[in-house]
Amino acid sequence: MKIGVISDTHIRSSAKLLPNIIYEVFDGVDMILHAGDILIEEVVIELATIAPVYAVAGNNDSYEMLDRYGTKRIITANGKKIGLTHGTSRGRTYMNAYAEFTGDNVDCVVYGHSHKAHNEVINGVLFFNPGSPTSRRFEPRYSLGILYVNEDIRGEIIYFD
Repeated sequence: MKIGVISDTHIRSSAKLLPNIIYEVFDGVDMILHAGDILIEEVVIELATIAPVYAVAGNNDSYEMLDRYGTKRIITANGKKIGLTHGTSRGRTYMNAYAEFTGDNVDCVVYGHSHKAHNEVINGVLFFNPGSPTSRRFEPRYSLGILYVNEDIRGEIIYFD
């Protein structure tokens, strides 16, 4: 199974939607995970033209988005449990994201917030932050990700200018 992963799109207007590379990279994915800071519903609607979308709200999303998507969810793919959340800025974002799934025995934690790509297995759990395809912050390049879920879970970060 191939899963597209995106976060921190921070798109405020439907006039400027998603970069074209997203359509290329996500071509053929089985689903898309958006780890928050979506801002406008049109982003999810546009991503849904590629594959089904599972999303959570981030700290910059409206109360309406928060009500619609919540702050965390667990998606099961090929028998693997993937925790999806936005994360917070208190200390190490990936550990705060993991703490949201205490007791859930997730195989992977997908999170965003920092705009910094992260793809690392720690104690048997994959921590995966795709970075941002539209807002680099202090990163040198834009990024998004792919999860490959088979007998294990493997992540890939795709960087672009």
